[in-house]
Amino acid sequence: MKIIKPLTTEAEYDAAVARIEEIFEAAPGTPAGDELHILTLLVKEYDEQHYSIGNPDPIEAIKIRMEDLGWKDKDLVPFIGDKATVSKILNRKRPLTLEMVRKLAAALSLPAEVLIKEYALAA
Repeated sequence: MKIIKPLTTEAEYDAAVARIEEIFEAAPGTPAGDELHILTLLVKEYDEQHYSIGNPDPIEAIKIRMEDLGWKDKDLVPFIGDKATVSKILNRKRPLTLEMVRKLAAALSLPAEVLIKEYALAA
């Protein structure tokens, strides 16, 4: 039985990914399926430690979610205010308020932690 240990080098990471590809269709509950499960957890942990992308800033997060939902700027009016205010927010001319963050978090299914992050306003 091969001992599986945390991934500490890029070579170990590459070997784990190669092994995952070999046993990708292993059935759950089998030795290969168990190995696949553990290796994917180890690769995920390594990715998070070494290749963390992080969350986008609040405005980018809103725009990404709007795109996912097929929303236009006008669809934000109930949560932000009139069209002019929506435009100012999306163009970084005005910051989000706490009330806007609460409404947007619920409407867009975004974590409030993402929306309350500081971000640069346009000059």
